[in-house]
This record gives sequence, C-alpha cells and structure tokens, in this order.
Amino acid sequence: MPTTGNQPKGRRRTISPISSEMKVLMNHIYELRKGVRQMVLFTCNKKHGEHTAERLKRLGFHYILQPVGRQNLNVYFGRRECIEAVRLIVTRPLNLLSPEEDFILGAMLGYDICAQCERYCKRKVCTQTINNHLTKET
Repeated sequence: MPTTGNQPKGRRRTISPISSEMKVLMNHIYELRKGVRQMVLFTCNKKHGEHTAERLKRLGFHYILQPVGRQNLNVYFGRRECIEAVRLIVTRPLNLLSPEEDFILGAMLGYDICAQCERYCKRKVCTQTINNHLTKET
C-alpha cells in the first residue's frame, strides 16, 4: 500500500486509493468551479453520502440528497438558483416525474436539448396513450 514519504520513519501514514465514484465527484466539482456546469446530478453508493455532503458543504455548494433504492443516492449540487428549482421539481423518484418535469430537469443538467425534446415527445405520447386507455375503461 502506498505511503507518504515526507514523514519521519515509523510515522508514515497510509494513503487509501480513491474510489471511481469519488474521482467522478471531484471532476464534477472541477467543472462547476470552472463554469462548465451550473448544476450536477451525481449518483453514488450511500456509503459515500456523508463524505460527499461534507465536501460539498465545505466547498460552499448548495446540494440535495435523494435516496435511490437501497444502496444509492442522487446528489444534486451547484448554484443556489438551480438547487432551489430542483427542490420544487424533484419531489418523488425520477422515474415518476411527469414528462414536463423530466424535460426541465434534463435541460437544467445540460443534457443535449434535441435528445431531451425527443425524450419528452416519446414520454408525452406514451402518457397520453395510457391516459386515453384509462379514460375509455371508466
């Protein structure tokens, strides 16, 4: 296991390897600081949640933690305005968002806008088809 070399003999501390999830988090933080992004959705294992929240708090980022299933956590972080909007839009699991909410969130996250439009149209048609079918049954 690697150790730091600048400490007196016998007092070397062990450096633990950085997980791939934490490397992704550090890259997102870098992009936010450089202005490449205004907001990020980072999904990680819940075991990284406390460390992630501490780091974001220490760096002054606004954030929201949203549990996903048993093991994962969605972490939204970035500019205050964006996180306030997410707090109002994402009030349930992502797979239960309306087509409009899904579209807005994707656009806010900087996803390809043409792909978002295509996704919105497919989801909207699917939702309307289900609604029409349910209306006919009643």
